[in-house]
Amino acid sequence: MGWEKRRERPRDAEARRSLWRDLAAAIPVNAAQLPAAGLLWWVWATGQDQYGTGYIGALGILCLLVFAPLLLPVLGLLLSAVLTLPALLLARPLLRRFGGPEWVCRTAAAAVTAVGWAVVVAALLGRPFATTASVLTALGLLPALGLARVRARSWSVWGVWWRSALACAGLFVLAFGGALAASATGLVPQYEPPELTTAQFAGVWRGGNGAELRLTPDGRAEARRLPTEPTDQDWTAQDYEDYVVCTGSGTWDPDKDDADRPAVLLRLDGGCGLDTYWSVSGTESAPQLFVLFGDPDAGTLRTLDRAGD
Repeated sequence: MGWEKRRERPRDAEARRSLWRDLAAAIPVNAAQLPAAGLLWWVWATGQDQYGTGYIGALGILCLLVFAPLLLPVLGLLLSAVLTLPALLLARPLLRRFGGPEWVCRTAAAAVTAVGWAVVVAALLGRPFATTASVLTALGLLPALGLARVRARSWSVWGVWWRSALACAGLFVLAFGGALAASATGLVPQYEPPELTTAQFAGVWRGGNGAELRLTPDGRAEARRLPTEPTDQDWTAQDYEDYVVCTGSGTWDPDKDDADRPAVLLRLDGGCGLDTYWSVSGTESAPQLFVLFGDPDAGTLRTLDRAGD
């Protein structure tokens, strides 16, 4: 019995060393795909509502590219630890039990890991499950398919990383070309807020921290713990607040905000806050109202969702 245990220890030690070698190889592989993934995310984000905050401009993209050599190894390590390592631990028993090509088991393990994290993200952060699972699966595919190739080569550390840099540049160029083609063909349409009628505005809207706004078709409004524009709008003041919380009644009218998008102009009685534009966002089936309080570049975003009937 003791002899059998002594024989198992070298095998376990070798398994651990093999796992760490795989993890070390996964870091440059994950780092190589992140700029292309970030570009695709940015292109997707330009087609979503930015709530009046604007887009990441060319200067922001340039800064990301300048600091990429410092950030990519760290982000590659983080992605490898969170996504690739669990997939590696899952792929090994799958391979022992079912056999078959190693890349098939690695791909299946990466997909299962992505789905598991998508469940966590959807439960804790409320993100869409299908979208999150798809993105995480896509991020896990390249390490699953390319890890065995990288591990089999007798490359030095620098050899792995300069090849990772070449792959990174190639993937970025492909993503950039694909993004241009998608924009030119209209596959990534620009966001347009829904045009709501007076009847669609009327109803109950609820937001965070107990905020509630009740609009009636005859133009009356009832607010409870609702953020509104503060009366003192001196941003340089030391005690300046982005918004004040009001409870009371008033009136509302369909209007256009400063950006010429559909909005509700809310006027509350009693001197609590100023008239506030609640702009329209969301979709026709799931509309939303929002206000960006304070500095447009670093303000406080508050949203209201249409309550169910």
